Amino acid sequence: MAKYMLLIYGDDKQWEAMTPEEWAAHGRAHAGFNETGGARVLGGEQLAAAPDATTLRAGSDGGVVLTDGPFLETKEVLGGFYLIEAADLDEAVKLAAQLPEVKAAHSGVEIRPVVEHE
Repeated sequence: MAKYMLLIYGDDKQWEAMTPEEWAAHGRAHAGFNETGGARVLGGEQLAAAPDATTLRAGSDGGVVLTDGPFLETKEVLGGFYLIEAADLDEAVKLAAQLPEVKAAHSGVEIRPVVEHE
């Protein structure tokens, strides 16, 4: 089985504007994803809002520079992730297609294979 990272992107403002009822429906959709995925879902979490991120990069003096917020200024930010196992990309796509972010106009899911080192 191969491992795939499902990266959930969306608009922070859209997520912040969700009502408690919308969040409850969203949570039920994710619970359904986890139920369907079963043991293939190895882990996953919702992430704090992008302004809460800290980015590290090399400074001009060779040291490390910390910056508040995400590395890039974009409308879509990384909002969460799942690590799954699947037989192949087709199976990963089929499972990821169940996530509510795939159907929302402001978000999407990136599927990226995990590189296995021996």
